[in-house]
Amino acid sequence: MDTGNWIAMILMMSLFWGAVIFAGIMIFRGTSNGRGDRNSAPINQTAHRDPMDILDERFARGELENEEYEARKAVLLGSKR
Repeated sequence: MDTGNWIAMILMMSLFWGAVIFAGIMIFRGTSNGRGDRNSAPINQTAHRDPMDILDERFARGELENEEYEARKAVLLGSKR
């Protein structure tokens, strides 16, 4: 093999391993967030949710006491009129 073939072989192997590394990074980045697809859900999921749904969820998780839940519910229902 002459010098030109060696240079071509080195370039092709560099391109091959670069592609393998790039594919591995893209696969890892795509699955590392747990959803599999980076764009499957909006970044800010609470932007378009109903405030009453959020309040109900917080109450169901035990983050709010009954009195606080009722007070916040009254405020939200009062502001919708």
